[in-house]
Amino acid sequence: KVSESVREKAWKTYESLSAADGALACNKKKKETWGVCIFIVAIDLDEVTFTFTELLKSIKISVCTFFQFLKEVDVNMDTVSTKVDSTVSRLKKKYDVLFALYHKFERTCGLIYLEQPSSEISAELSSVLVLKNYWITFLLAKGKVLQVEDDLVISFQLLLCVLDYFIKLSPPAMLKEPYKSSVSAVTVNGSARTPRRGQNRSSRTAKQLDTDTKIIEILCKEHDCNLDEVKNVYFTSFIPFLSSAGIVASNGLPEVEIILKQYDELYLKNKDIDARLFLSHDETLQPDVTPRSQLERTPVKNNPDEEMNVMLPQTPVRAAMNNIQQLIMILNSATDKPSDTLIRYFNNCTVNPKDSILKRVESFDHIFKKKFAEAVGQGWAEIGSQRYKLGVRLYYRVMESMLKSEEERLSVQNFSKLLNDNIFHTSLLACAVEVVMATYGRNASQSDSTSAETDLSFPWILNVFDLKAFDFYKVIESFIRAEPSLTREMIKHLEHCEHRIMESLAWQSGSPLFDLIKQSKEREGQTDQPEPTSNLNTPFQHNHTAADLYLSPVKSPKKKASGPPPSATSTPDAQPAVIPQTQKPQKSTSLSLFYKKVYLLAYRRLHTLFLHLLSEHPDLEPLIWTLFQHTLQNEYELMRDRHLDQIMMCSMYGICKVKNVDLRFKIIVSAYKELCNTNQETFKRVLIREEQYDSIIVFYNLVFMQKLKTNILQYASNRPPTLSPIPHIPRSPYQFSNSPRRVPAGNNIYISPLKSPYKFSDGFQSPTKMTPRSRILVSIGESFGTSEKFQKINQMLCNSEGQLKRSAEVGAAAPKPLKRLRFDIEGQDEADGSKHLPQESKFQQKLAEMTSTRTRMQKQKLNDGNDTSASEEK
Repeated sequence: KVSESVREKAWKTYESLSAADGALACNKKKKETWGVCIFIVAIDLDEVTFTFTELLKSIKISVCTFFQFLKEVDVNMDTVSTKVDSTVSRLKKKYDVLFALYHKFERTCGLIYLEQPSSEISAELSSVLVLKNYWITFLLAKGKVLQVEDDLVISFQLLLCVLDYFIKLSPPAMLKEPYKSSVSAVTVNGSARTPRRGQNRSSRTAKQLDTDTKIIEILCKEHDCNLDEVKNVYFTSFIPFLSSAGIVASNGLPEVEIILKQYDELYLKNKDIDARLFLSHDETLQPDVTPRSQLERTPVKNNPDEEMNVMLPQTPVRAAMNNIQQLIMILNSATDKPSDTLIRYFNNCTVNPKDSILKRVESFDHIFKKKFAEAVGQGWAEIGSQRYKLGVRLYYRVMESMLKSEEERLSVQNFSKLLNDNIFHTSLLACAVEVVMATYGRNASQSDSTSAETDLSFPWILNVFDLKAFDFYKVIESFIRAEPSLTREMIKHLEHCEHRIMESLAWQSGSPLFDLIKQSKEREGQTDQPEPTSNLNTPFQHNHTAADLYLSPVKSPKKKASGPPPSATSTPDAQPAVIPQTQKPQKSTSLSLFYKKVYLLAYRRLHTLFLHLLSEHPDLEPLIWTLFQHTLQNEYELMRDRHLDQIMMCSMYGICKVKNVDLRFKIIVSAYKELCNTNQETFKRVLIREEQYDSIIVFYNLVFMQKLKTNILQYASNRPPTLSPIPHIPRSPYQFSNSPRRVPAGNNIYISPLKSPYKFSDGFQSPTKMTPRSRILVSIGESFGTSEKFQKINQMLCNSEGQLKRSAEVGAAAPKPLKRLRFDIEGQDEADGSKHLPQESKFQQKLAEMTSTRTRMQKQKLNDGNDTSASEEK
């Protein structure tokens, strides 16, 4: 099946791999290496005449092993092209989703169907055949109606539609409860469950669906899926698919031959993974044994008096559903329109922004719906609209929270300048929608650090809203502070978005960042700096708000303690105020803060890579950092359409070269590939000159070295450049501490934030990784005890509060005490002052109290701008 041109080039690649440094693994795995070479060359030459599964079968290797081996043979930066990397990334994402969905599907079918149904069921309707029919129908539907292959949530919703359809066509004797009763009820009500072949099939199916949603309701409840969304998928995508595929029911089930033939055509056209092989647990589709065995090792309780409990790890599907449920529950209480509080803020403005805000929200509704349909498939426009509406609710909710904080901070109510700023609103709305999209777009990969991005991942949202990355960056920190209910995953995601912007997106041509830098340089001549190096080793203050950044640099040059702040100015439009010629323009707050954050990110990256490669030469790190920082500050044009890590690796190589330390680029790149959140394209495809790209080695020789040759050579002289101070590394303002927080006044009582995702049940949060028996477990350093122990804790906390009050009376600057935690038996004392309903259980009351306390603690942590404790790696 392989063409002669592919065979010839593949052989040359094979020879180069066998002769390369570290080729031992290749020489031991000759067949595997030959298969990888054919794969690489076929993709590069666009001559793929075989499917990916056929290749795996030929060299007897699994998907996961193939991907790992491909990574190993890429010893030189030109062995595997970015085109191949892109293809592999797509295949891996598709495999991850299919693997997660198949195992979810297999377990679900086990809950629906009897393993050995009664004798009245014919052998043709065995559970094996049922599985085959369902799975292949789903694969065909997914391939026909979904343009994005890696969307786990939409794919799972489509799978539920397939299950609903087949359950209704199954004899009740095959089914377990509650499905058996639901299907029997349909029969009793007179619905025709076994229609004649081809006789008004589509009209009868639609009519039945209109009146019978019991099965889909059960499935959605079992899997914590949003019923309205699944119904939408059913009617807008699944029903049209059934019609277009010509699926006809016979003896209660569609004919599998028709489905098989169509899927075969689809598989041969895509030339990728034959997902039918999941049914036979084919070895080529099985994951690596070691990670899976580690995943299945679960802790057990060590209390001999209680039954053994096993905490099962969350599946990707379950984790995704939990995240979505949590988001929906948060936004259920929010509104689709501005609240009365927001309306009051709008009315207080010199120019009321209400009409422009509503018009903007409506306009982006149409744009988002159209772009979503283009990305996912035309049948999914309404799903896109539903997600946008959730984003709008979050947008209004966060806006209100921001304004309340600003009012408290500034003691003003007129925010006309800020609320009439188009870029601020567009950024805030885009950020809210991104949070919704990221919640729904969870990748099937278990590891957050290695999960590949989906087609709808950031920065897709920037293109939809026609927004510059630098403008989007300004809202992220304030957004996180304004929404305390954001999950850890969402905070990490937004932080990752911020890093993407700082490392490359903000440096793209056309970014407002370059204009700001230019203005800064011109302000007082070339001596002016975006962020003085003298400030690098001072504590980082996280006290800037969105108003400061979006209205910067329009503040009055003369700072007045009692004067009106930027967000309170009465200027009706969003243009900068006219500055008298005798006064110099105000330095941009947004630029200064951006550069300080870039320096922090840059040093963290450099320090991590340095520890991997040059820990034996500690004296080199300050030299490399000085060159790196100098480049970002004075030769910032080198960052245009390039990546922060490219400058980092070149700085490291340049200093090692001039200091006669043997460190080749190949070694740097090999270590870099092992770091988190890195992309092969960063070192394989670097801009050399306009529309010309090459490897990072070529970039170093032709661009970096030419620009910085004089500066680099200074490090070899007896008078090296003045060293740049090492940036002060604060704790991330976005992440909550993994360690328990200590209750003030010295008592040995600690409160730990919840670490697991939540499953919402009856309106209350409960950790999903706990079993019903272990859910009442309370850990205070000893086994669960009597009420006296809780009262003892209360007493200790009372004493703590008293000590703090006494110290405050003496005049000492004491920290504000946390509100007392009460674990009393009657459950009458509320940590947040709220009253609970009488029908709640005592545990639910306590859980609500503890959740409230944790939320306040987390909010307190976020507002603590002076926290300068040890840094924590992302």
